[in-house]
Amino acid sequence: MSKEVRVRFAPSPTGALHIGGVRTALYNYLFARKNGGKFLLRIEDTDQNRYVPGAEDYIKNSLDWIGISPDESPWTPGDCGPYRQSERKTMYMEYAQYLLEKGHAYYAFDTSEELEAMRQRLTAARVVSPQYNSITRTQMKNSLTLPADEVKARLDSGEPYVIRIKIPRKEEVRLNDMVRGWVLVHSNSLDDKVLMKSDGMPTYHLANIVDDHLMGITHVIRGEEWLPSAPLHVLLYRYLGWEDSMPEFAHLPLLLKPDGNGKLSKRDAEKHGFPIFPLEWKDPQSGDMVAGFKEAGYLPEAFLNFIAFLGWNPGDQRELFTLEELIAAFSIERIGKSGTKFDINKAKWYNEQYLRHKSDRELAAYLLADLEKERMTLSTEKAEKIASVMKERATFPSDLWNEGKFMLVAPDTFDQQVAEKRWNQDAIAVLKAFRNHLQDETEPLSAESAKSMLAAAAASEDIKLGKVMQAVRLAVTGVGAGPDLMQIFEILGREELIKRIDFALHTLGNQ
Repeated sequence: MSKEVRVRFAPSPTGALHIGGVRTALYNYLFARKNGGKFLLRIEDTDQNRYVPGAEDYIKNSLDWIGISPDESPWTPGDCGPYRQSERKTMYMEYAQYLLEKGHAYYAFDTSEELEAMRQRLTAARVVSPQYNSITRTQMKNSLTLPADEVKARLDSGEPYVIRIKIPRKEEVRLNDMVRGWVLVHSNSLDDKVLMKSDGMPTYHLANIVDDHLMGITHVIRGEEWLPSAPLHVLLYRYLGWEDSMPEFAHLPLLLKPDGNGKLSKRDAEKHGFPIFPLEWKDPQSGDMVAGFKEAGYLPEAFLNFIAFLGWNPGDQRELFTLEELIAAFSIERIGKSGTKFDINKAKWYNEQYLRHKSDRELAAYLLADLEKERMTLSTEKAEKIASVMKERATFPSDLWNEGKFMLVAPDTFDQQVAEKRWNQDAIAVLKAFRNHLQDETEPLSAESAKSMLAAAAASEDIKLGKVMQAVRLAVTGVGAGPDLMQIFEILGREELIKRIDFALHTLGNQ
């Protein structure tokens, strides 16, 4: 690539950032880094009616959380700002006027009632998709149908108007998409989109093209939902005289519901109980709280790895990548054309893998933080031992406490189903013998010594250890399954183990 690669992520601050938007940002970031380029963040806030306070900070914090902060943004400006479209408002009319002068755009004075009447006429005539286009514009109130002096008079009087693009009739618009190959669209299927609204703000279509050009964007990587607008954007580049510097386009596949039927939505997430936003979001208007991956216990590196594979693959069997490894492996050519199912179980799998790769000291920090909330204290050494035992069974950092609390808090109840099946005279005999061995021992308990004593206790009663192991676990932990029992014994220590055995023998008795 001869010139510097410059890509942008251009979200609208209308609420929480959907996981699909985060994926778009990530792919832009990976492409820029892979090619030694720049990653820009531009806030597209031309629709001020939909602006939501706090949404901009949410976008920034989300990208910071997964470590893909932009090179240029409203918070880290470069040489081609401002980076909010609302702050660039004055420049767009210049380009709209150019299109008017060249005959590629026109003024339209139609009221909302007149536009609705037009749609109703077309619907009554069984037109499937009523549009303001090369045919219907001839029957509407615009600078193509009105005399020039009347147009001037309307403008001079301050009558509200919009500026629409003049889509040509019977013309083929071609686009070579980096993901989908050649896309061909006939102009007869396009409508005369509004470029400048009556409030003086540009629509997405004009602002997007002008900003991408002025910011030197070389590649536009965005969601599939923008593919129908791409032919219009190609025409705008042509009409503005920028066709030679038009960026390359790549339209990403949709994120689908878990069953593959339709686009993934917030409602699907609520229905199935999983997050689709990176961070927790509180709607400032309704007060509704929406769950985020971060607060649900997902690690940023696991979340990043998960979303990278929602539409892309490295071409081999590898699944675990650091951000640096993703940059090295990423290519647009490995992005699929078809939609990809959202599988929350795969996200959990990634989280498990990243938890297991963390050191015991790192995991102990999570456990100690949870214990602090419970107003409990624990030595770092013991926290590390618990983390080491629990990490193979943990999906989220909170599982170290939630699933491992039996190592810190003695059970006061026992799994009744296990007790009914496994608690018997053999189990009682082995536990009593084991307790006596523990009582006689003076050295600190280790997993190895505990195993030897338990085996000796079973042998002394002429009972096979395998027959009573689940009952032994039940007595000590309250449940019939869990991590390595000998390691649990070592963590608990001799005195705590004796207390728990005594309590179980007393509570369960001879049932």
